[in-house]
Amino acid sequence: QVQLVESGGGLVQAGGSLRLSCAASGRTFFYHVMGWFRQAPGKEREFVAAIRRSDDRTYYGDFVMGRFTISRDNAKNTVYLQMNSLKPEDTAVYYCAYTSAYRDSYTATKSYDYWGQGTQVTVSS
Repeated sequence: QVQLVESGGGLVQAGGSLRLSCAASGRTFFYHVMGWFRQAPGKEREFVAAIRRSDDRTYYGDFVMGRFTISRDNAKNTVYLQMNSLKPEDTAVYYCAYTSAYRDSYTATKSYDYWGQGTQVTVSS
């Protein structure tokens, strides 16, 4: 079992920044991928970014366009999502996800085995 705890969400004005954190605990493996997804009311859960533990390879959703950066601290088993130039359309619950399986893709929700509870991000105009 793997437990994921997100933090760092909140209310920010358009153009501002937030940094989300996701701490993993439990039975984690050297090879794993941790990702961020988001879900706005009435919409499907959307891929934001992911990072692979073994080589720090990163993946980003098409809409990110350089505004968000995913990173990790291996010593703390924590992944971060730095979000800059936030827009009202970035408002959503942001979820952290984890998988230790080898997948063809890490951009789909079905690729992940464990999920955090989510943290709300609200961007005001």
